[in-house]
Amino acid sequence: MPPPRPHLRNPLALHPSSTHHPRLPRSSLRKPTPSLQSTRPLTTTPTQKASHSQYDPPSGWLWGVPPGQKPEKEGWENMWFYGFWGAVGITACAYVFKPDSSIQTWALEEARRRLESEGILTEPIEVVKK
Repeated sequence: MPPPRPHLRNPLALHPSSTHHPRLPRSSLRKPTPSLQSTRPLTTTPTQKASHSQYDPPSGWLWGVPPGQKPEKEGWENMWFYGFWGAVGITACAYVFKPDSSIQTWALEEARRRLESEGILTEPIEVVKK
């Protein structure tokens, strides 16, 4: 059996007779030529510089309210506060009082029922609820 050719050992190696990669088309190896599209700006709209700054210098007050003064409540704040915490409370109650539907509880009750029907377990055991 003849030894393998050097350019076939490594599929990513370049062909020895040229700089062409065996798996890539020649068009992908060419250098891109600069065109008008690459030198033009993305927009042709002239930029307008603002004559004034929209930056408010820091005053040291949170939301512009002086210390000791209570901020004015906005219309959405009470609705958001009571709606959010009300939903959290209802969800917590529903989670605490949900029925126990785990596979372990079902298997324990099923095993106890089968043992009582076969006469192995004579008196029902009181189950302590968590």
